[in-house]
Amino acid sequence: MHVSVRSAMIALVCLMGSGVVAQQTPAPQTPAPQPPAGAAPQGPPGGGPGRGGRGRGIQIQEGEECPAGTTEVRPRTCQAPSMPPPSIVDYRPKSTLVTTVHKVPKAKFPVVDYHGHPGQLLSTPEGLASMIASLDSLNVRVLVSADNMSGDRLAKTMETIKGTQYNDRVRILAGIDFRNVGPGWSEKAIQQLEADVKAGAVGVGEISKSLGLSIMKADGTRLKIDDPDLDPVWDACARLNLPVFIHTADPQEFFEPIDNSNERWLELSLFAERRYPADRFPRFEELMGERDRMFKKHPKTKFVAAHMAWYANDLGRLSKLLDEMPNVSTEVGAVLYDIGRQPRAAHDFFVKYQDRLLFGKDAFQPEEYPYYWRVFETTDEYFDYYRNYHAFWKLYGVDLPDAVLMKLYFQNALKLTPGLPQTGWPK
Repeated sequence: MHVSVRSAMIALVCLMGSGVVAQQTPAPQTPAPQPPAGAAPQGPPGGGPGRGGRGRGIQIQEGEECPAGTTEVRPRTCQAPSMPPPSIVDYRPKSTLVTTVHKVPKAKFPVVDYHGHPGQLLSTPEGLASMIASLDSLNVRVLVSADNMSGDRLAKTMETIKGTQYNDRVRILAGIDFRNVGPGWSEKAIQQLEADVKAGAVGVGEISKSLGLSIMKADGTRLKIDDPDLDPVWDACARLNLPVFIHTADPQEFFEPIDNSNERWLELSLFAERRYPADRFPRFEELMGERDRMFKKHPKTKFVAAHMAWYANDLGRLSKLLDEMPNVSTEVGAVLYDIGRQPRAAHDFFVKYQDRLLFGKDAFQPEEYPYYWRVFETTDEYFDYYRNYHAFWKLYGVDLPDAVLMKLYFQNALKLTPGLPQTGWPK
């Protein structure tokens, strides 16, 4: 099963390189694709034993890729489909695999969602009640709003929350305005941060990816993540015992050429704002270096690297970061596609670093949370991810022990953030 799906996906990626677009069901008279100019001709159908036959196709050398419009059907033999293929958007194969299914509508233990974006739901009692009803259905006890609130907006939101029965169900992180950093900026930023804490903020964040990518200083230069002008703010967070929740850059593929080897091609073709060409933006490694130097420069400040620091696809690299920087934790929002495609490695990583991982979802879409529960709590195999433009591959259950689940779901967040409700949790 896995081999046939893999071959189909390889064919699709090759076809993307040949400029194939969405097509209707082929008419009988449609001619088959022709081999590229100069390639060895394909033999007649039925040229040998076994499914697909032998003795036909385009021959390639060891290590060479098949020409565009063809896929490898035997070792070093490429062949074009005999029918016009669908586009990557239209190809939606249905798995024939029959296996055990364990749907998990509610988390096994109560959850702190450390990466919430409820938006306007917090602005009215009615919106808040609607959100809490959704959270109850999922067993999410506390949602931490990471919507970068500050000043009047934060104060008004806190007033709305305190005027309802849901005061212990929502907490808010304070935002920082990084525009026009220069002389005198840090004093004003710290003053506002202290006011936001007095109003009820329990941490800082989500510091957005625009820090490092696009925000400019007062002098017109790019504001780097490890800029010394920001140091007093990070030190103030340590003094105030506020965790700093920071999102740096985006997946590495967003910085790479958008070609038929980029596994995020479909997403990048759908969302132009997620493309970071080299002539307009700093490179991924440059941003990672700035962030990590900032982490190391402030060992007394507690940082939470959003999205598993964009290293969920390289757990060895994330392990190295956590080993070298004991003041850093990370959260799992919007990288389930990487966790769920490496279940054994992910299981071992989560067990080893069980004290450094927080649950976070990112976009507030209640119907998507159960995918996380299923990955973390079951041994299910080969099931769909909730957004196919993120990942055309399937997910597998990681089957975490209960002790690890409790740390991931709530214990680590409570320990890291004293401003969260500390009582009424399972022991």
